Amino acid sequence: MKFEEILSQHKPALVKKWFHLVLRTYPEETATFLKNENDPFANPVGATIFKGIEDLFDGLIKEGNHKQISSFLDRIIHIRAVQEFTPAQALSFIFMLKKVIRDELKKEFKEKELFDEFLTFESKIDELALAAFNRYVECREKVFELRANEVKNRYSGLVRRLNRIPKTPEEKTKSKSYKK
Repeated sequence: MKFEEILSQHKPALVKKWFHLVLRTYPEETATFLKNENDPFANPVGATIFKGIEDLFDGLIKEGNHKQISSFLDRIIHIRAVQEFTPAQALSFIFMLKKVIRDELKKEFKEKELFDEFLTFESKIDELALAAFNRYVECREKVFELRANEVKNRYSGLVRRLNRIPKTPEEKTKSKSYKK
C-alpha cells in the first residue's frame, strides 16, 4: 500500500486532530467557540480554517497543482495575518501536520517500511511552509498599508477641519463676513 493511500484512509482522523491542534493556538474561550460552533455563518473563521486544512491535506496527498494549493493556503493565511499572532505562531499550523501524522501513523510506517515516503511527504510540508511564509508577509504588508492609509486619511481630515477654524479674532471676523 502506498503512503498516500494510507493517508487517505486516515484522512478524517488526521484532519480532525490537525484542526484541534490549530485551535490550541487560540485563547481557550475562542478555541472552544471555533470548535463547537458548526454553523459557517456564525463561525466563519472556524469553518474557513477547517475547510482550508482539509483542502490542504487533499492537495498534499493528491499532488494538487501549486496554484490550487496556494488558494487553499490563502484562506487560512488571510485569517491568521490579521490576528494577533507572531509570524511563527501564525504559520505553526503547517508543521502541526507532521506531528499529527507521526503520532497517528508511526506504527504503520514501521510495519510497512514507509519511512522514506514519509520523509518525502514531510519535504512537501516544508515547501508549503515556505510558500505560506511568503504569503503571510504579503498579507501583513497589506494590513500595514491599510492601517497607514487609514491614519493618513484621518490625519488629513483633521488637518482640513483645523484649517477651516479661524485662529485669530481677525480671521473670525473675516469668516463671519464671508458667510453673509
